[in-house]
Amino acid sequence: MQSVGIVDWHRSEDFAPLMLVINGEEKHRVVRSLNEIAEALVAGWPTGDGKEYIAAIKTCLDAIQGNIPAKVARAALIRAAEEAGIPVITVVH
Repeated sequence: MQSVGIVDWHRSEDFAPLMLVINGEEKHRVVRSLNEIAEALVAGWPTGDGKEYIAAIKTCLDAIQGNIPAKVARAALIRAAEEAGIPVITVVH
């Protein structure tokens, strides 16, 4: 079995962008890439626990390593946001 290798995790065309509404209306975070998923989960998340949060971190790492598609990490981020009560807005462009 051949390894895919580490993907370009800064690339933004892997999935449709999302907007997370963290800490009220004044703090919006647009997520367009695996890099931005990682930043949102590590630097901008209001909690440091939760089953879906931990799963999203693991899924994001797997996607960065090229083991799963970026859209799977996007879906995990949405589940973690729902768990944390963070509104998610799909960005249409």
